[in-house]
Amino acid sequence: MRGLSGKRIILTGGASGIGRTAALRLAEEGCIVGIFDLNEAGAQETAALCAGGQAMAFKVDIANRAQVKAAMEAFEQARGPTDGLANVAGWDTPIPFLDTDEDFWDKVININLRGPLVMHHVVVRGMAARGSGRVVNVASDAGRVGSSGEAVYSACKGGMIAFTKTMARELARKGVTLNALCPGPTDTPLFENFTNGTNLGDALAKAIPLRRIGQPDDYAGMIAFLLSDDAAYMTGQAISVSGGLTMV
Repeated sequence: MRGLSGKRIILTGGASGIGRTAALRLAEEGCIVGIFDLNEAGAQETAALCAGGQAMAFKVDIANRAQVKAAMEAFEQARGPTDGLANVAGWDTPIPFLDTDEDFWDKVININLRGPLVMHHVVVRGMAARGSGRVVNVASDAGRVGSSGEAVYSACKGGMIAFTKTMARELARKGVTLNALCPGPTDTPLFENFTNGTNLGDALAKAIPLRRIGQPDDYAGMIAFLLSDDAAYMTGQAISVSGGLTMV
């Protein structure tokens, strides 16, 4: 894709799932990838798998501003200013809202909403000052249409869609584009936790027009595209990739 080779991209949640496949795809495109994840071993494994040998892994709690700032500074000192940001990290477990407690809310909000806000506040500031940058926020179709058992998660992802659109307006004249990717049901550790040994996955696959659950590598190309110069005239968009389960 145009304009990706040599670009420095910070990516969260790269230890597994969509984040890992996105990191591998970006490395294939010639990007230098900084992988931020609490799972240091998984992040290191992803970095070792990346083509070109230029990926770096950092143990980071993305909701902790000091940790984000320190990791960004270490990445930029080693590789140069950040050109793009992919917020992929996410977490949830299915619980009816009235059965949840505030500790659960805090964990879901920290990972899915506060963490990305911190990432923007720290990383995107430099992009705006330099007059260029691209951001992809991995939200969810749960944030567009809701998802039973995922009320707080859906609220966070809906908030990320609105935040992405707002920031796209605020930063357009500073040369920074922001778009949101909204995956449908996807075969990741999070989805395994959601199905919990039931046949829900099979039932969902039957409901999806393309007749299968998404795989992590179904999204890597879209993430790379939105970070590339091929998407230079796109900003503020929420793009559903769901096998046709939701169509708007």
